[in-house]
Order: sequence, then structure tokens, then C-alpha cells
Amino acid sequence: MGKRRFGIGFYLLILILIYYGFTSLNNSALDKVSTVDHTEFIQLIEKNQVKEIDQQGSVVYFLTADGEAHKTIVEPDIMASFYDKYFDKFESGDIKISFKEIKDNTWQRDIFTTVLMIGGFALIWFFFMQSMQGGGNKTMNFGKSTAKVYTEKKDENVTFKDVAGLHEEKEELEEIVDFLKNPKKYNDVGARIPTGVLMVGPPGTGKTYLSRAVAGEARVPFFTISGSDFVEMFVGVGASRVRDLFENAKKHAPAIIFIDEIDAVGRRRGAGLGGGHDEREQTLNQLLVEMDGFSKNEGIIIMAATNRADILDPALLRPGRFDRTVYVGVPDVRGREAILKVHTRNKPLADDVDLKKIAKRTPGFTPADLENMINEAALLTARENRNLITDKDIHEASIKVQAGPAKKSKIVSDKDKKITAVHEAGHALVSRLLPNYDPVDLITIIPRGRAGGFTAYIPKDDDEFITKTYLENELVTLLGGRVAESLVLNEISTGASNDIERATNIAKSMVQTFGMSDSLGTIKYGTDDDNVFVGRDMGKPRDHSEEVQAKIDSEVHRLIDEAYKKCENIISKNLNLLNNIADVLIERETITGAEFENIFAGKNFDGSEKTSEVEETLEANENQDQENI
Repeated sequence: MGKRRFGIGFYLLILILIYYGFTSLNNSALDKVSTVDHTEFIQLIEKNQVKEIDQQGSVVYFLTADGEAHKTIVEPDIMASFYDKYFDKFESGDIKISFKEIKDNTWQRDIFTTVLMIGGFALIWFFFMQSMQGGGNKTMNFGKSTAKVYTEKKDENVTFKDVAGLHEEKEELEEIVDFLKNPKKYNDVGARIPTGVLMVGPPGTGKTYLSRAVAGEARVPFFTISGSDFVEMFVGVGASRVRDLFENAKKHAPAIIFIDEIDAVGRRRGAGLGGGHDEREQTLNQLLVEMDGFSKNEGIIIMAATNRADILDPALLRPGRFDRTVYVGVPDVRGREAILKVHTRNKPLADDVDLKKIAKRTPGFTPADLENMINEAALLTARENRNLITDKDIHEASIKVQAGPAKKSKIVSDKDKKITAVHEAGHALVSRLLPNYDPVDLITIIPRGRAGGFTAYIPKDDDEFITKTYLENELVTLLGGRVAESLVLNEISTGASNDIERATNIAKSMVQTFGMSDSLGTIKYGTDDDNVFVGRDMGKPRDHSEEVQAKIDSEVHRLIDEAYKKCENIISKNLNLLNNIADVLIERETITGAEFENIFAGKNFDGSEKTSEVEETLEANENQDQENI
């Protein structure tokens, strides 16, 4: 253990205790006696209760017969007449009397107080100067780096074996690891290893964890800091922290510097309405200088992570800085299965758990989502006092991650339940009758999150590209709830608001971004909706005319109207089947994909064959006859 350091408050407390100790020692015991009125003092003398008197000027101290000390204030001339009156008592020795000169020792206290104050200020100044130089407490260490350092000895080592589902990404980084282990091999042939590696991908895909694995494989110190940690309200602090971070890394070379969420400090310069933020731009400039100043022998690798690479300054991405970009995307079905194996290896699973099937029904899940899903399943198992995690637990957890927890205690009126059942039945029926669309996995009318019901699908394949036909089918499916309400209930509700919003966005993207409109052609219109640089594009004219914009609006309307008519045609031909699905939903509240397929095939939800009305009547009569017998 290192030497323990005490703060300035500790030493000031010691000085205060010394001062009070000194003053208490200089106070005589008589300074603590009680004060009485001089008339009471005279009465005590007359009653022979006073045994000793000690006069110090106008202050008279005396001891009573019971041994208690008191004092009173009597003027000297009055005290002289007092002595004459009770002279016999003094002469007989009944009362001892003594006179002392008044000793003024306040100057000693004043000198000590002055010395104490000077010493206190000197101590404060000492700590102030020491903190500015980096010692003592960190009062003025604004310019010091706040990066955390992970080493093999200090923390649990993470290697590529702990990272699942990122095979190609790990292959890209193996070269970095080899350089950190064997830099001489590359330097001898004049090879320049990439100075910086930028990890790009959606949130939760494992960018930070993969960077930790690189450090663990190379067995080098790993300096990690967030981009927002550089920027403070004081100008120059961020640039100072950048310098301090790189100086510390050089002392521990070979090492890795990892900057998480680098877009907080690395945004494009001069893009704001006011010309940018001076402190942030100074920090970015210092980062650019430090990255450009490395030589090939220093052994420092800079890694950074962001999910907004489009807003980074171009100077960061040029060769010599972040000259290698590794995209860490959402894992495919095999990657999800491998990730599930990692997160379930220390958890008790029931025999019905098939990780391959779970991976197939969780498309779009990031590694963070999968870890959260397994953890939620474990919490559900523990909550119900069971020892094994079942497939039902994991399925419920997957729905919870996507749509939120089920609000089973919420009171839903019969009217709302009917509307929700018809709405969700419309989605499920339309999607089932459309060719090449995703099969239904679950239908429920139990409220989840902000939704009154929920219909989940399982994609057949992890398709990277989406076809025009699939998007058109998705428009029809999204409108299934609204059309079902209109045809079955002769009324529409607000429950389709989110469906309409999603359908509108898809139609706009098909026309403006994907070039899927025959009348407008394969041209991209407009800028990205998520463009954060408001000031950059304010002065630019619109890239298309008002006439073209009217055509865009007309084409979006056409796509929505055609989808609505197609959906209306499908549901109107299958109203009986839709009502059957809605009735089962009202009764059971939740239907699995297999149960939905049974109902769709004209069977009971459990797969048993339905009997006709005549057969049901005959069977009922036979049962009645048996009872009569």
C-alpha cells in the first residue's frame, strides 16, 4: 500500500485543537466558577457560609462551606467598608482573605493567535501550490487526464475467446495485436501499422468490448476515456487533457488508447450556426496534432468507437490518423447463436431451450440486447422460485426487450379489448396471406409499453437487402389493423397511429431514398432527416423544385392508397377467419405462432379438428342420454 496522504482539512483541524488547548490551559480553574450577586455574597457571609475570599480588583472569588467556588463583582470602595463591618470574622480566621495583583496575560494569547493564523495561511498556500503542480489533492488538476488504465495484473483479462459473433472484425484487429506483440517484425520491413482504428456500428454491438479484447490479446496497458471527458467549461482544459493522456501512454508503450464516443469531441468543425465551440475545436485540434506526431516506433495504437461516423471531422479520417475503419454491425443468426452460448454458459437451462431456434427468432438483436434478454429470463426464473430457465422464459424476455413488460394488471374495458383483438388479428391475417412475408410468432392483446397489443414476426432469413416487393407487403401489413377496424367495427380508432407513421416513413424512403418510384426515377431527393449540422445546410438551395416535391407527395399517396386497397380486398374476403382469430384473442389474450396456424387452417387453437354443428348436436345428445342412463 502507498503512503497515506491527509488533506488540508486534517491539518487545519489539528491547528484549531492546539489553539483551544492552549487557551484552556491559560484559564485558571477560577475562571469557570459561577457568578452570584453581591447581595447574595453578603448574605452568605452573615450565615457563616463563606470560608475563603480571594479579591482581584473588583472581582471577588470565594469558597463556600460545601467547597463550591463562586465569584461576584464588588467595587473596591464598597469592599473596603465591607471589610470594616466584618473585621472580627476576618481577624478570628473564620474567613481567610488574600489579595492578588491583576495579571494581564492576554498579550500571550494574542501573539499565539497571530502565529496560528500565519501558520494556517502558510499551510493553505503550500497545499495550493502543491495541487497546481499535480501533488496533494486534485483541486486544480483540471488539465490532467481522467483516463482509466486497465492492465493484466489489475483487472480480469479479456481476449478474443470472450468475444463471440465477430469473426471478421477480430480478423481485422489481429494485425494490430501482432504489431503490439512483435513491432520489430514490421519495422524491419518498413511497414507502417495503422495509427488509429475507428470502430463504427450501432449501439450495443460490442465495440468497446472488442477493443478491450485487443488489449487483452496483446497484453498491453489499455487507457480508456470518453470523448465527453475532454471537454470542460474552461478553455484549454480539453487540449491539456489530450496532451497528458498521450504523455502517459508513451510512458507505458506499447499501449492502447481507447476513446469511447469520439463524436463528442471529434465533430466536424465549423458546422454550427455560431461557427463551432472554441473549447471543443481546440481539443480536436490537439488530438489531431498528437495523432499526427507519432513515429512508427512508439508503439501507441489509438482506438475509438462511435455510432455516428458521418459527423466526424474529415481530418480525423485521413491516412495517418484513423486510417482503418472496422464496422461492427448487428450479428447474423450464427453470430447470435455464438453470443447466446457465451451468455448462457454459467446459467442453468432447461432441456427445452434450443439456442439455435432462439437465435433465429431474435433478428436485429445486438449483443447487448441478447445479454439483456438472457438476464431478464434469469430474473423471471428467480422471481418464480424455479431453478431452470425455460424456453418460455427466454421467449417472454425477448418480447419484453422489444416491446416492454406486459401490463397484466391494467384494467382494459371490453370495448377496448374488442378493438385491440380485431386490430391485431388484421395484422396477423394480412401478413399470413401475403406471399413471401415473415411468419407470425406471437399475437397478444395484453398492453406492453405504450401499445395496447403486439404482433411479432420471425424473419425467414437474415436478409441484408430489402426488396421493393417486401416493402410493399410491409405497407399492406401495417395498414391491416386500421382496415380490420373499419370493416369489422364500422369505426376507426387512434390505435393505428404508429402503424400509419411507420407506413408513411417507408413510403417516403421508397420514393426519396431508394429510387423505387417509376415516375420519379432512381434519384435521391432531399437531405438526411437525421442531419445534425443545421447550420451547414441552411444556405444551400433545395435540390429539387416545388413541382418535383408535389410529385413526391403524390407518389407517397399512391403507394399508401394502393396498399390500403390491397389490404381491404384481402380482409373483406376473409372476414369470418378474422373474427375467429379475434374471438380466440379475446378469450386467451395471447396466441403463439403455432396456435395461429391452427386457427388459420380451420382447426382449434390446440390443433384438434373442429366438428360441424350437426356433429356437435349429436355428440351433446349422446352425452345427455348417457347421463340419463
